[in-house]
Amino acid sequence: MKKVAILGSTGTIGRSTLEVIRHRPRHFRVTALAAGSNICLLKEQILEFHPEIVSLERKEDADFIRNKFKKYSLRVTHGLDGAVEIGGNPGNDIVVSAITGIKGLKPTLAAVRAGKSVALANKESMVVAGALLRAEARKSGATIIPVDSEHSGVFQCLAGEDRRNVKKVTLTASGGPFFRTELSELQEKTVEETLAHPRWKMGKKVTVDSATLMNKGLELIEARWLFDFEPAELNVLIHPQSVVHALVEMRDGSVLAQLSPTDMKIPIQFALTYPERGDAVLPPLDLVRTGVLEFYPVEAKRYPLLRLAYWALQEGGSAAIALNAANEVAVAAFLARRIGFLAISEVIHRAVDGYQKRAVRSLDGILDVDRLMRERTSQIIQQRY
Repeated sequence: MKKVAILGSTGTIGRSTLEVIRHRPRHFRVTALAAGSNICLLKEQILEFHPEIVSLERKEDADFIRNKFKKYSLRVTHGLDGAVEIGGNPGNDIVVSAITGIKGLKPTLAAVRAGKSVALANKESMVVAGALLRAEARKSGATIIPVDSEHSGVFQCLAGEDRRNVKKVTLTASGGPFFRTELSELQEKTVEETLAHPRWKMGKKVTVDSATLMNKGLELIEARWLFDFEPAELNVLIHPQSVVHALVEMRDGSVLAQLSPTDMKIPIQFALTYPERGDAVLPPLDLVRTGVLEFYPVEAKRYPLLRLAYWALQEGGSAAIALNAANEVAVAAFLARRIGFLAISEVIHRAVDGYQKRAVRSLDGILDVDRLMRERTSQIIQQRY
C-alpha cells in the first residue's frame, strides 16, 4: 500500500486525486494533506481518510482544526513551512503536487529532495525552477511524473521510444471559452464568462490561463524541462474536443497520439500507479459518440501570450520566472475585477518589455526574480488601470 501526501487537497486536482484513491482503497493510504483555507472540506477529508498530518495556509484555521480534532492522533501545522514539512516527510511514497502557482515550488522541491515519487500538477514549479528540480531529482533519485493531461500524454507516448527518433511534440489546447468569439467582443468578457470553460473543470487561475492560452505557454516551458526538448521541437494545436492530449511525431513520419476522456482522474491515476496501470475509474472513451476531432493552428491575434512563452523558451535564464510572475499578478487582478480580460495580456507585455534576463541557479535567486517582477507588474496595474 503506497502512502500518499497531497499538496493542495481541497483544490480541483486534490479532490480528483482523492476520488481515485477511493476507487483503489487497498492500494493507497492518505498520510498527509496540505490545504488552503477551505476548512469545511478539509474536515470532511480528515474524517474520511484519517491522515497523520495536515497543514493549512493560515494559523487561525490550523488552530480551529487542531481544536476540532484534539481527540485524534493528528498533527496540525500551517503556512509555507507546514506545506514544506508535508512535501518532505520521509514517510511519503508519493507526493501529489497540486498547489497552484509559485507557492507550490518550495513544497515540491522538498518532495524532490526527499527522493520521492512526485506526481506533478503544479506546472509553475517546473516553469520557474526546471533546471533546479531536475538537478535535485538526479541527486536524490526522485521520480517526477507529470499530471497535466498533455504532459501525461507525452510521457505515455515516449515510453520505450528512443529520444533520437522524436522529431516534434505537439501539445493540444481546447482554445478556452472564447475560441469562437469575435475578437471585437473580447474586451467586454466578464470573469464569469471567462471561468465558464467548455470542457474542463479547473481552478480559477488555470481556467483564466486557458482562456488566454497562457496555460499552454507555461506547459511548453514545462515540457522543455520534463522531456529535454528544444523550443523548435515543441508545438501547440487547438483541439476543441480535448480528447487527443498529445501528439509525438517520429522521424519516420509516424505520429503517436494519446487519447482519453476529458477528465483529470485519468492522468492522476496513471501518475499514482506508474509504472503499472490500474483499472479504469471512468467509462472507456467512445470515439463513435465523440464524433469529429478537429485541429486548428493557434491564432496569434486571439492568443498573443503564447508568443511570449516562446520568447521565454528562447531567452532562457530567468525569463520564464519573470513571465510566470507577471501572469500570476495580472490574472489575480482580473479575478479581483481590477482589470479587464484583454488587459491581462497588455499588463504582461508591459511587465516583460525590456526585461533583462539574468542567470539564476538557486532557489533564492528564483524567488528574488519572482518578487521583483511581481512588484513591477503591480505598479503597472496601479498606474494604468
